[in-house]
Amino acid sequence: MSIQTTGFPATSRILHWLMAVLILAMLFIGVGMAASNTGQYSTLVSIHKPLGIAILILAALRLVNRLINPPPPLPADLPGIQRFAAHASHLALYAFMFALPLVGWSMLSAAGYPIVLFGPLQLPPILPKSPSVYASLRELHTVLAYLLFATVLLHFAAALFHGLIRRDGVLESMTSVRVGK
Repeated sequence: MSIQTTGFPATSRILHWLMAVLILAMLFIGVGMAASNTGQYSTLVSIHKPLGIAILILAALRLVNRLINPPPPLPADLPGIQRFAAHASHLALYAFMFALPLVGWSMLSAAGYPIVLFGPLQLPPILPKSPSVYASLRELHTVLAYLLFATVLLHFAAALFHGLIRRDGVLESMTSVRVGK
């Protein structure tokens, strides 16, 4: 088993962990919004919207950072199916980081709701008002959120597998912490 000796640059690690926290917060806020039948809903929505836009902006920054600072190579002895799964899951995570905020923005635009970031700062609508488009996008937003959650769980499981079972340096490349020598 080869051990990965190079790590991600600090900028990549900071963006990764910042986005991990924001994405998990958004998933839990989304669940809270879906389960809320009290006055909490409007508070959760007022947090959810600007966080979604922050994730969209950070995803763009993260993509640029990834192009400037490519990730370290995977271990040479990593089986082909695991190598494929790693690349596919990263592509899926990036797709979700862009798609969910854009679908949310489109959904709210189609509903005629303002996308208030904070104070008087609002985003312009990106779709015309349409109740049927809103309904479709709301369903899509929910499905994408579940798929993102499943992908995040798989990503976390793979990180633990690399850190605790394979002990190949992949987890450490993002954490800068040596696990289970």
